[in-house]
Amino acid sequence: METNPSKVAAPLPVWLRLSVPSVADLIFILLLTAMTYGAMAPRLLGDASIGWHIRNGQQMLLTHSITRADSFSVTKSGQRWYAWEWLYDVVIAGIHNRMGLDGVVFFTALVIASTFALTFRVSFGRGARLPVAVVFLILSIGASTIHCLARPHVLSWLLAVICFQILDGAEEGDGENARSNHLFWLPILSLVWVNVHGGFLLGFTLLGIYLVSGLIEYARSRGPNRQRIGKSLKKLSVVSLISALASFVNPYGYHLHVHIYQYLSDPWLMSHIDEFHSPNFHGVAQECFAILLLVTIVALASARQKLRLSHLFVVIFATYSGLYASRNLPVSSILLTLIVAPLLSDTAAAAGTNLELPARVRNLFARCESFAARMGSIECQFRGHIWPTAAVVLGLLVCWQQGKLGSRTLMNAHFDDHHFPVQAADLIVQRGIRDPIFCPDTWGGYLIYRLYPETKVFVDDRHDFYGSEFLKDYLKTIGVAPDWDAMLNNRRVNRVLVPSESSLANMLKLTGQWTVIHENETAVLFQRNTPI
Repeated sequence: METNPSKVAAPLPVWLRLSVPSVADLIFILLLTAMTYGAMAPRLLGDASIGWHIRNGQQMLLTHSITRADSFSVTKSGQRWYAWEWLYDVVIAGIHNRMGLDGVVFFTALVIASTFALTFRVSFGRGARLPVAVVFLILSIGASTIHCLARPHVLSWLLAVICFQILDGAEEGDGENARSNHLFWLPILSLVWVNVHGGFLLGFTLLGIYLVSGLIEYARSRGPNRQRIGKSLKKLSVVSLISALASFVNPYGYHLHVHIYQYLSDPWLMSHIDEFHSPNFHGVAQECFAILLLVTIVALASARQKLRLSHLFVVIFATYSGLYASRNLPVSSILLTLIVAPLLSDTAAAAGTNLELPARVRNLFARCESFAARMGSIECQFRGHIWPTAAVVLGLLVCWQQGKLGSRTLMNAHFDDHHFPVQAADLIVQRGIRDPIFCPDTWGGYLIYRLYPETKVFVDDRHDFYGSEFLKDYLKTIGVAPDWDAMLNNRRVNRVLVPSESSLANMLKLTGQWTVIHENETAVLFQRNTPI
């Protein structure tokens, strides 16, 4: 950061430093408020899988045992299931038991708000000027809206930022500073990560990047610098080994790693699961990521100093992973923000003294740098964090009182009946229907949430569990491909619940073998005329 006295703001009174929120605090409060009470709140329940996460967690709380076999579907009942997010499921079920869906939404909003507030703090601490850090953060938040859902992957966002912060801080000191000792937090991070989300592989990717870049630097260094890098590499290697061993401390041992590898290496699944498709750059989130990529190119081209090898590898990885799959956009955007915002800030600061630039342009950059330095100096003085704490306490109080503050309703988290078959599920409960129900995989989690254990589903969105062979038959049915009714007949399906305008709904109406027992603009529920 700039240390010129003319660019550093005068010290603020203690009461002001403690009572006024910092920019990081404001980011946290705004995101938490928007996702808890505001326009972004309904988006968090836009995915049905949170339904089976809640029910699985409740099942584990009741039985005091970790899930190892499926109990939600009729097609795979009793078969081995790797519930690799079991720890998240237990936590979210406990929250749901006490605060309902309001608590689930608030917890997710809290994790997301913490992630981006920390992203800003780390980026700012690494040298990003405050205005630049804010702009980059807005772009990364925009890119992340594609996957802002109440699911365990949001914990991977937060853990990825923490992992990067630890690794980068240790590398800057070449193993000689106190921050290098923070590396020994990584095995604990790995232990938690492997039990809350499959994204723990991202942590090992970052570890691998810093190890490889360290080895390359070691190979081309000489003298005392080589010794410092060697010492740092030894510590990082030990930490990596311990972290790898820690990842085997999960209910399924090494079988979990094999299962995840088989899942991610299945070409059919990767090409048919929407969130693994490459981003369509006509959406707002994708456009935000595209802007980040363009700015990254500009920053790399105009950088006044050579980019650290580890940072270059992280940029390459973030770019590739973001272009490879839409689900990677949030983490990719965060990683680019952490590296490129400080880099671009440094370039802009240098432009203020670059004699090759016209005087007017040089003076403009100098004034902007002076303003940013003063703002940064003021930002560093705010350390009270009173308002973020108050926002969290208020949210917990509202959730504990079923979404109310006094007599006023502030929260009413629920599944949108325009996207989920809410009325159809109500009818199923009212009529006491116990037959298993065939539905789209995107609705399966919701039906598990609403109907389990009385009624089971044929399929839901646990794609790694059902496997490609089963899902091929499922897609044939849902897409009304040739021999589309084979699965319905072979598996003795007597109840079908599908979107009202779907091809399968139209086909079932034409066959004469099915009767509509409920229909609205969202869903239509069919019953087979002659059960099989």
